[in-house]
This record gives sequence, C-alpha cells and structure tokens, in this order.
Amino acid sequence: MEIQFTTFLLLSSFIFLLIKLWKKTKSPAKHQNLPPSPPGLPIIGHLHHLFGELPHRVLGRLTKTFGPVLLLNLGEVSAVVISSREAAIEVLKHQDLACADRPESIGLKIMWYDYTDIAFSPYNDYWRQMRKICIIELLSAKNVKSFGSIRQDEVSGLLKSLQSLPSGEAVNLTEKIFAFMSAVTCRAAFGKVLRDRETLIALMKRASTMAGWFELADLFPSSKLLHLISWNKFKLLSMRRKLDAILDVFLEEHKLKQSGEFGGEDIVDVLIRMQKNKELEFPITNDNIKAVVFVSAMSFLCISC
Repeated sequence: MEIQFTTFLLLSSFIFLLIKLWKKTKSPAKHQNLPPSPPGLPIIGHLHHLFGELPHRVLGRLTKTFGPVLLLNLGEVSAVVISSREAAIEVLKHQDLACADRPESIGLKIMWYDYTDIAFSPYNDYWRQMRKICIIELLSAKNVKSFGSIRQDEVSGLLKSLQSLPSGEAVNLTEKIFAFMSAVTCRAAFGKVLRDRETLIALMKRASTMAGWFELADLFPSSKLLHLISWNKFKLLSMRRKLDAILDVFLEEHKLKQSGEFGGEDIVDVLIRMQKNKELEFPITNDNIKAVVFVSAMSFLCISC
C-alpha cells in the first residue's frame, strides 16, 4: 500500500511538472547561432538520446553526425559537447572564463558546503581569495617543505611493510602506493589529532559517491516540487550531519593544539590562522575550512577507492 501511494505521488508530481514545463516551451526561442543539435522532445529535450548506451559512445556517435560542437538540452539545462582538439583549445584556453562555472547540483551544494570549497566554487571573488590563500600559504615552498617529514615517515613505513612480507609473495604495488599517497595527504590535511580519522575517511568516500548520484531535480532547477520531494536530498543532509559531528570536534581540537604534526602547520592549521585575519574580503568560516579540507583529502582518497 505504501509503495502504491509513493508511486501515485511521484506520477502525479511528474504529470504536474510536464504540464508546467510544456507551457514554457510555447514561448518563442530567443537564442540564435547556437551549435547544431539532434532532434529533441518537449520537456526532456535530448535526454532520450542518452538512454540504453554508455554516454561517451552516444556522444561520440552524435558528434560524428552533427559536428565537433554539439548542443544538448538535458531538461532545462543546456550542455555543449566538445569533441575536437581545436574546439577544446578554444573552450579551455581562449574562453576559459566563460566556461569556468559548473552547473548547480543538489549533491555538490550540500556535501561541499554551498560550493565554498575551491574545486566546485563558482568563479568569483571568493574563489580568487581562496586560490590566493592556497598558492601563498598552502602551496608555498616553506609549507611544502614542512610536509617532508611526513613523506619520509610514510616512505619508511611503506618500506618496512614491504620488507616484512614473506619472500616470494606477490605484492600489489598499486594498492601499496595509493595507500601511501592517501596517508601522506590525510596527515598533511588532518595531522594526527583526529581520533576518528578512519571513520571520517570512510564517510568522505561514501559522501563523494553520494554527491555524484543522479538527481532529476538537477535537470529541472526551476521546479520547486522536484527539489521538495527529492529523496536523495534527505540522504545527503543526513550524511552531512554525520560529517559535521566529526569535523566540528576535529576543528576545535586543532584550535586548541595550535600546531601541526612534527611542530609544523598542516592545512587545517593554516586555514585556522587565516580565519583570524580580519582584513580578508570574505571572512573564512568553519564550513569554508571543512569544505577545503574535504576536497584536499578526496583528491587522493577517491583515486584509491
């Protein structure tokens, strides 16, 4: 009975959405000189072309038919597909500012603290401020050198683990190297003060996967109804609360410690120090720090999954 009611609710909502969006399609097109597109359908645009095959194969087949620059309407969201070297150079080099922003996503908005990290932040003054902090503070020669002791310690641990293996036993070097890279990254970001580090890493891996879930509301951003009934949204918010419970304690412990591993500053220490800078155009909040740390840790953790 519960399943039938849920099905009825979703079907009714979808029909209501179709009626609402169909009215929007009646307005005359205002855009000209757009790239070629395959035949589309009302409401869903070109979504039906992506069903049944791997996306990269579908896009490859479409670009062979319609050219190296292709426009797809995915619901209300427009996407331009680039499949030639010349077009890629134009987009990534000459028109990079026009293409710097990403489409909005419920998953990214929730898990990356309203886009206040660096990787998914819109191209704006806040992003430029955080980029400057990263270049001057986090990636400076002095700070990178301070992580040398962490790298040496992890290399020593890696060699000891290899030497302890029985003679003649096969070794998965890929797994060992990824584990080494993840350990260095996590220690540079977190230090050793986090008691629940393994739990946090597991939650981060899960959260990263959840943020990439397909969400119909992302394709129809104007529909408040789809955002309201999004079940993924509730799951993401629940995961966010679990992460916050650990990260908030983690930040407080770092503020009390006031020094990184081996006496130097780790990434969190640097961001906490910058948080006290009253001259910043955009004051750094705890959520901003958590977002940056999240992305820093995931840069290697996602690869090693």
